[in-house]
Amino acid sequence: MVRALAGEGWSLQEPLGVSYVVNNDDLFNWQSASANQADEVLAVLDSPDSIDYDVGVCIYHSIAETGGQLLFHAGRSHCSFIPTIDRRRLSGAPALSDMAWYLNALIPPLIAIGLAS
Repeated sequence: MVRALAGEGWSLQEPLGVSYVVNNDDLFNWQSASANQADEVLAVLDSPDSIDYDVGVCIYHSIAETGGQLLFHAGRSHCSFIPTIDRRRLSGAPALSDMAWYLNALIPPLIAIGLAS
């Protein structure tokens, strides 16, 4: 999924480095790593030891200057996205996120690789 999103301008490197979580205790204790540790972070998230847990990583679109938390649920056939990094807002209603922008930027590459929902 990360490779598919990278082709659309998304990256694991966000303003604070690389952020990730393996939710093995229901506390969602997010961890930080440096950008050069991205491959190690992906190895932890993809590990067979993590398959029964929700895992997450922050993704960032440097051109659009926005991003958020991409959460993969146990089993890895479903994911969620929460816009948390420099959230895009609707111009007429700034308290609301521009979810249409995020859906258009995220869904096509994920559908192309078989995301179920």
